[in-house]
Amino acid sequence: MRIVAALGGNALARRGEAISAQNQRANAARAADALAPLITEHEVVITHGNGPQVGLLLDETEHDTSVPAYPLDVVGAETEGMIGYLVEEALTRRLPGTAFATLLTLTVVDADDPALRRPTKPIGPVLDEATAHRLASERGFTVARDTGGWRRVVPSPVPLRPLELRAIAHLVDGGFTVVTSGGGGVPVTLDAAGRPTGVEGVVDKDLAAAVLARELGASVLLLLTDVDGLYRNFGSPAAELIDRLDLGDAAAMLSGGGLPAGSMRPKLEAAVAFATAGGTSIIASLDDAVRALLGQAGTTVAR
Repeated sequence: MRIVAALGGNALARRGEAISAQNQRANAARAADALAPLITEHEVVITHGNGPQVGLLLDETEHDTSVPAYPLDVVGAETEGMIGYLVEEALTRRLPGTAFATLLTLTVVDADDPALRRPTKPIGPVLDEATAHRLASERGFTVARDTGGWRRVVPSPVPLRPLELRAIAHLVDGGFTVVTSGGGGVPVTLDAAGRPTGVEGVVDKDLAAAVLARELGASVLLLLTDVDGLYRNFGSPAAELIDRLDLGDAAAMLSGGGLPAGSMRPKLEAAVAFATAGGTSIIASLDDAVRALLGQAGTTVAR
Protein backbone atom coordinates (compact mmCIF):
# COMPACT_ATOMS: atom_id res chain seq x y z
CA MET A 1 0.00 0.00 0.00
CA ARG A 2 1.20 3.51 -0.80
CA ILE A 3 1.04 5.92 2.16
CA VAL A 4 1.89 9.59 2.52
CA ALA A 5 2.84 10.31 6.16
CA ALA A 6 2.84 14.01 7.07
CA LEU A 7 4.82 14.85 10.21
CA GLY A 8 3.68 17.97 12.04
CA GLY A 9 6.24 20.67 12.73
CA ASN A 10 5.60 20.19 16.43
CA ALA A 11 6.40 16.49 16.12
CA LEU A 12 10.02 17.50 15.48
CA ALA A 13 10.16 20.74 17.50
CA ARG A 14 7.86 20.00 20.40
CA ARG A 15 5.92 22.71 22.20
CA GLY A 16 7.86 24.14 25.11
CA GLU A 17 11.21 22.75 23.92
CA ALA A 18 14.16 24.77 22.68
CA ILE A 19 14.47 24.35 18.90
CA SER A 20 18.01 23.02 19.25
CA ALA A 21 19.77 20.57 16.96
CA GLN A 22 19.99 18.12 19.86
CA ASN A 23 16.23 18.22 20.53
CA GLN A 24 15.32 18.00 16.87
CA ARG A 25 17.66 15.04 16.39
CA ALA A 26 16.06 13.26 19.36
CA ASN A 27 12.57 13.96 18.01
CA ALA A 28 13.58 12.76 14.54
CA ALA A 29 14.73 9.49 16.12
CA ARG A 30 11.34 9.17 17.81
CA ALA A 31 9.63 9.79 14.47
CA ALA A 32 11.82 7.14 12.83
CA ASP A 33 10.80 4.62 15.48
CA ALA A 34 7.12 5.36 14.81
CA LEU A 35 7.47 5.17 11.01
CA ALA A 36 9.82 2.19 10.72
CA PRO A 37 7.10 -0.50 10.95
CA LEU A 38 5.17 1.23 8.17
CA ILE A 39 8.23 1.54 5.95
CA THR A 40 9.05 -2.15 6.23
CA GLU A 41 5.53 -3.12 5.09
CA HIS A 42 4.42 -0.37 2.70
CA GLU A 43 5.52 2.28 0.19
CA VAL A 44 5.87 5.42 2.33
CA VAL A 45 6.42 9.03 1.31
CA ILE A 46 7.22 11.35 4.23
CA THR A 47 6.47 15.06 4.43
CA HIS A 48 7.08 17.35 7.39
CA GLY A 49 6.24 20.73 8.81
CA ASN A 50 8.72 23.54 9.37
CA GLY A 51 6.85 26.33 11.15
CA PRO A 52 8.97 26.43 14.32
CA GLN A 53 12.21 26.08 12.35
CA VAL A 54 11.31 28.82 9.84
CA GLY A 55 10.60 31.17 12.72
CA LEU A 56 13.94 30.33 14.33
CA LEU A 57 15.97 30.98 11.17
CA LEU A 58 14.04 34.17 10.40
CA ASP A 59 14.79 35.42 13.91
CA GLU A 60 18.48 34.68 13.41
CA THR A 61 18.69 36.39 10.03
CA GLU A 62 16.71 39.42 11.24
CA HIS A 63 19.16 39.85 14.14
CA ASP A 64 22.21 39.76 11.88
CA THR A 65 22.56 43.32 10.62
CA SER A 66 25.71 42.57 8.61
CA VAL A 67 23.59 41.34 5.66
CA PRO A 68 20.00 42.00 4.51
CA ALA A 69 17.46 39.59 6.00
CA TYR A 70 16.99 36.45 3.91
CA PRO A 71 13.62 36.20 2.11
CA LEU A 72 11.09 33.68 3.39
CA ASP A 73 11.38 31.34 0.39
CA VAL A 74 15.14 30.96 0.93
CA VAL A 75 14.66 30.37 4.66
CA GLY A 76 12.00 27.78 3.82
CA ALA A 77 14.46 25.97 1.57
CA GLU A 78 17.06 26.01 4.35
CA THR A 79 14.62 24.31 6.72
CA GLU A 80 13.70 21.71 4.08
CA GLY A 81 17.34 20.71 3.87
CA MET A 82 17.95 20.79 7.62
CA ILE A 83 14.87 18.81 8.67
CA GLY A 84 15.12 16.46 5.71
CA TYR A 85 18.67 15.61 6.72
CA LEU A 86 17.69 14.95 10.34
CA VAL A 87 14.75 12.74 9.31
CA GLU A 88 16.74 10.78 6.73
CA GLU A 89 19.65 10.32 9.14
CA ALA A 90 17.31 8.99 11.83
CA LEU A 91 15.51 6.68 9.41
CA THR A 92 18.74 5.29 8.01
CA ARG A 93 20.07 4.63 11.51
CA ARG A 94 16.81 2.86 12.36
CA LEU A 95 16.59 0.91 9.08
CA PRO A 96 20.12 0.54 7.66
CA GLY A 97 20.12 -0.82 4.14
CA THR A 98 16.77 0.73 3.24
CA ALA A 99 16.82 3.09 0.25
CA PHE A 100 16.01 6.66 1.36
CA ALA A 101 16.11 9.93 -0.56
CA THR A 102 15.40 13.49 0.54
CA LEU A 103 14.23 15.85 -2.19
CA LEU A 104 13.97 19.61 -1.81
CA THR A 105 10.63 20.55 -3.33
CA LEU A 106 9.15 23.67 -4.95
CA THR A 107 5.37 23.96 -4.72
CA VAL A 108 3.50 25.82 -7.45
CA VAL A 109 0.98 28.42 -6.21
CA ASP A 110 -1.24 30.96 -7.98
CA ALA A 111 0.23 34.46 -8.14
CA ASP A 112 -3.31 35.85 -7.72
CA ASP A 113 -4.14 33.74 -4.66
CA PRO A 114 -5.84 36.15 -2.20
CA ALA A 115 -4.16 34.27 0.68
CA LEU A 116 -0.91 36.00 -0.30
CA ARG A 117 -2.44 39.24 1.03
CA ARG A 118 -3.88 37.70 4.23
CA PRO A 119 -1.33 36.32 6.76
CA THR A 120 -2.78 33.35 8.69
CA LYS A 121 -0.06 30.67 8.93
CA PRO A 122 1.70 30.52 12.34
CA ILE A 123 5.49 30.19 12.33
CA GLY A 124 8.17 30.41 14.96
CA PRO A 125 7.98 29.95 18.72
CA VAL A 126 4.93 30.56 20.90
CA LEU A 127 5.23 33.99 22.57
CA ASP A 128 3.44 35.81 25.36
CA GLU A 129 1.16 38.62 24.20
CA ALA A 130 3.42 41.51 25.24
CA THR A 131 6.49 40.05 23.51
CA ALA A 132 4.50 39.24 20.38
CA HIS A 133 3.19 42.80 20.02
CA ARG A 134 6.59 44.31 20.78
CA LEU A 135 8.30 42.23 18.10
CA ALA A 136 5.50 42.97 15.64
CA SER A 137 6.04 46.69 16.21
CA GLU A 138 9.84 46.47 15.99
CA ARG A 139 10.02 44.18 12.94
CA GLY A 140 6.82 45.00 11.09
CA PHE A 141 5.26 41.55 10.99
CA THR A 142 1.79 40.27 11.89
CA VAL A 143 0.98 38.25 15.02
CA ALA A 144 -2.10 36.28 16.05
CA ARG A 145 -3.30 34.05 18.86
CA ASP A 146 -2.25 30.41 18.71
CA THR A 147 -2.46 27.45 21.07
CA GLY A 148 -0.74 28.49 24.29
CA GLY A 149 -0.03 32.10 23.34
CA TRP A 150 0.81 34.21 20.29
CA ARG A 151 2.86 33.56 17.14
CA ARG A 152 3.97 35.33 14.02
CA VAL A 153 1.71 34.65 11.03
CA VAL A 154 2.59 34.79 7.32
CA PRO A 155 0.67 34.27 4.04
CA SER A 156 -0.20 30.66 3.17
CA PRO A 157 -1.16 30.23 -0.50
CA VAL A 158 -3.02 27.13 -1.70
CA PRO A 159 -0.67 24.45 -3.12
CA LEU A 160 -1.41 23.45 -6.72
CA ARG A 161 1.26 20.79 -7.33
CA PRO A 162 4.88 19.97 -6.50
CA LEU A 163 7.16 21.05 -9.35
CA GLU A 164 9.23 17.87 -8.89
CA LEU A 165 6.27 15.43 -9.02
CA ARG A 166 7.83 13.31 -11.78
CA ALA A 167 11.07 12.96 -9.82
CA ILE A 168 9.22 12.00 -6.63
CA ALA A 169 7.13 9.40 -8.46
CA HIS A 170 10.22 8.00 -10.18
CA LEU A 171 11.99 7.54 -6.83
CA VAL A 172 8.97 5.93 -5.17
CA ASP A 173 8.44 3.59 -8.12
CA GLY A 174 12.14 2.71 -7.86
CA GLY A 175 11.77 1.50 -4.28
CA PHE A 176 12.91 4.60 -2.39
CA THR A 177 11.29 5.92 0.77
CA VAL A 178 11.21 9.62 -0.06
CA VAL A 179 11.28 12.60 2.30
CA THR A 180 9.84 15.52 0.34
CA SER A 181 7.53 18.57 0.30
CA GLY A 182 9.13 19.74 3.55
CA GLY A 183 7.12 22.56 5.07
CA GLY A 184 4.73 22.15 2.16
CA GLY A 185 7.58 22.89 -0.25
CA VAL A 186 8.96 26.31 -1.15
CA PRO A 187 6.07 28.28 -2.70
CA VAL A 188 6.78 29.53 -6.22
CA THR A 189 4.82 31.06 -9.06
CA LEU A 190 5.52 30.15 -12.68
CA ASP A 191 5.72 32.52 -15.64
CA ALA A 192 4.43 31.63 -19.12
CA ALA A 193 7.66 29.76 -19.87
CA GLY A 194 7.48 27.74 -16.64
CA ARG A 195 10.22 29.66 -14.82
CA PRO A 196 9.75 29.76 -11.01
CA THR A 197 9.90 32.78 -8.71
CA GLY A 198 9.91 32.36 -4.93
CA VAL A 199 7.00 33.71 -2.91
CA GLU A 200 7.03 35.33 0.54
CA GLY A 201 4.83 32.79 2.26
CA VAL A 202 4.60 29.29 3.70
CA VAL A 203 2.47 26.57 2.14
CA ASP A 204 0.42 24.56 4.61
CA LYS A 205 2.22 21.24 4.77
CA ASP A 206 -0.95 19.20 5.33
CA LEU A 207 -2.68 20.60 2.25
CA ALA A 208 0.52 20.05 0.25
CA ALA A 209 0.66 16.46 1.54
CA ALA A 210 -2.95 15.91 0.42
CA VAL A 211 -2.09 17.17 -3.08
CA LEU A 212 1.02 14.98 -3.18
CA ALA A 213 -0.90 11.91 -1.96
CA ARG A 214 -3.55 12.43 -4.64
CA GLU A 215 -1.02 12.91 -7.43
CA LEU A 216 0.99 9.84 -6.36
CA GLY A 217 -2.12 7.65 -6.19
CA ALA A 218 -1.64 6.93 -2.49
CA SER A 219 -4.28 4.95 -0.62
CA VAL A 220 -3.82 6.62 2.77
CA LEU A 221 -2.83 10.06 4.02
CA LEU A 222 -1.53 9.92 7.60
CA LEU A 223 -1.55 13.34 9.27
CA LEU A 224 0.67 12.78 12.30
CA THR A 225 0.84 15.37 15.04
CA ASP A 226 1.25 15.84 18.80
CA VAL A 227 -2.41 15.13 19.67
CA ASP A 228 -4.36 11.91 19.26
CA GLY A 229 -7.08 13.08 16.86
CA LEU A 230 -10.05 15.40 16.47
CA TYR A 231 -12.38 16.03 19.40
CA ARG A 232 -15.96 17.14 19.81
CA ASN A 233 -16.27 19.87 22.45
CA PHE A 234 -12.49 20.16 22.66
CA GLY A 235 -11.31 21.83 25.85
CA SER A 236 -14.51 21.14 27.77
CA PRO A 237 -15.40 18.41 30.28
CA ALA A 238 -17.53 16.86 27.53
CA ALA A 239 -14.57 16.47 25.12
CA GLU A 240 -14.84 13.26 23.10
CA LEU A 241 -12.40 11.80 20.57
CA ILE A 242 -13.98 11.34 17.13
CA ASP A 243 -12.90 8.00 15.70
CA ARG A 244 -14.49 8.43 12.26
CA LEU A 245 -15.99 11.17 10.11
CA ASP A 246 -17.70 10.86 6.74
CA LEU A 247 -17.36 13.75 4.31
CA GLY A 248 -20.71 15.27 5.27
CA ASP A 249 -19.89 15.36 8.97
CA ALA A 250 -16.41 16.71 8.26
CA ALA A 251 -17.82 19.50 6.07
CA ALA A 252 -20.29 20.39 8.82
CA MET A 253 -17.47 20.58 11.35
CA LEU A 254 -15.47 22.89 9.08
CA SER A 255 -18.43 25.17 8.36
CA GLY A 256 -19.44 25.32 12.02
CA GLY A 257 -16.57 27.61 12.97
CA GLY A 258 -15.28 25.42 15.78
CA LEU A 259 -11.90 24.88 14.16
CA PRO A 260 -10.11 28.22 13.63
CA ALA A 261 -7.15 28.63 11.30
CA GLY A 262 -3.95 27.66 13.08
CA SER A 263 -5.66 24.86 15.01
CA MET A 264 -6.62 21.41 13.70
CA ARG A 265 -8.59 23.07 10.91
CA PRO A 266 -5.85 22.77 8.24
CA LYS A 267 -5.50 19.06 9.04
CA LEU A 268 -9.22 18.45 8.65
CA GLU A 269 -9.27 20.50 5.43
CA ALA A 270 -6.41 18.37 4.07
CA ALA A 271 -8.10 15.17 5.24
CA VAL A 272 -11.32 16.15 3.48
CA ALA A 273 -9.49 17.12 0.28
CA PHE A 274 -7.81 13.71 0.03
CA ALA A 275 -10.92 11.77 1.07
CA THR A 276 -12.93 13.65 -1.56
CA ALA A 277 -10.43 12.38 -4.14
CA GLY A 278 -11.21 8.82 -3.00
CA GLY A 279 -8.52 8.13 -0.41
CA THR A 280 -8.58 7.55 3.33
CA SER A 281 -7.23 10.23 5.65
CA ILE A 282 -6.25 9.66 9.28
CA ILE A 283 -5.38 12.33 11.85
CA ALA A 284 -3.46 10.80 14.74
CA SER A 285 -0.58 11.09 17.15
CA LEU A 286 2.84 10.26 15.70
CA ASP A 287 3.28 7.55 18.33
CA ASP A 288 0.02 5.93 17.18
CA ALA A 289 0.94 5.74 13.48
CA VAL A 290 0.74 1.94 13.21
CA ARG A 291 -2.43 1.65 15.31
CA ALA A 292 -4.03 4.47 13.32
CA LEU A 293 -3.43 2.65 10.06
CA LEU A 294 -5.19 -0.37 11.57
CA GLY A 295 -8.16 1.76 12.59
CA GLN A 296 -7.34 1.49 16.29
CA ALA A 297 -6.39 5.13 16.95
CA GLY A 298 -6.88 8.63 15.63
CA THR A 299 -9.67 10.11 13.53
CA THR A 300 -10.38 8.57 10.12
CA VAL A 301 -11.98 10.70 7.40
CA ALA A 302 -13.36 8.82 4.41
CA ARG A 303 -16.34 8.54 2.09
